[in-house]
Amino acid sequence: MIRAQLKQSQVPEDPGHAENTLKWLLRLDPQADPALRLAALAHDIERSRPNRLRRQDFYDYDRFKAMHAAIGARMAASLFRGAGVHRSVRREACRLIRLHESGGDARSDLLKDADSISFFDHNLPAYFEREGMEETLRRATWGYARLSERGRRHVAGIRYRCDALQNIQKFVLNQEK
Repeated sequence: MIRAQLKQSQVPEDPGHAENTLKWLLRLDPQADPALRLAALAHDIERSRPNRLRRQDFYDYDRFKAMHAAIGARMAASLFRGAGVHRSVRREACRLIRLHESGGDARSDLLKDADSISFFDHNLPAYFEREGMEETLRRATWGYARLSERGRRHVAGIRYRCDALQNIQKFVLNQEK
């Protein structure tokens, strides 16, 4: 159900980002429970809507991300309910989706890290191709800043074949110095 919904996204890397976020979640916490796993897979479900939110429609990037997460949580709740996901799992997964951009507790911070690492691991090449250097630097800097120290170590370990992507990575890694 989640995968079928994600395939409706107009951005080609969105379904792979969901799978990659789940992969990173399990790498960070191999014992992640069903609610965390569902949240990792469905965290960006809002992007599958034909009228998905667009950052240029918001004066504030964090407000854009908060709305994206809130709408995604509502969409996921409906999907989970229709699939018969147990109420307690559904509620926790939706809570995590609502917090995946900002974090705030150990579980939502873990999901936020998996999502951010996945941006660097999976999305960065396509994002750069589509958005160009300036926007990619802005987005990468924002994504890196929200990572935990452990998440930052994982991002530092990612290798890119493209010089431009390596330069973006070096730039964000040097922001903390």
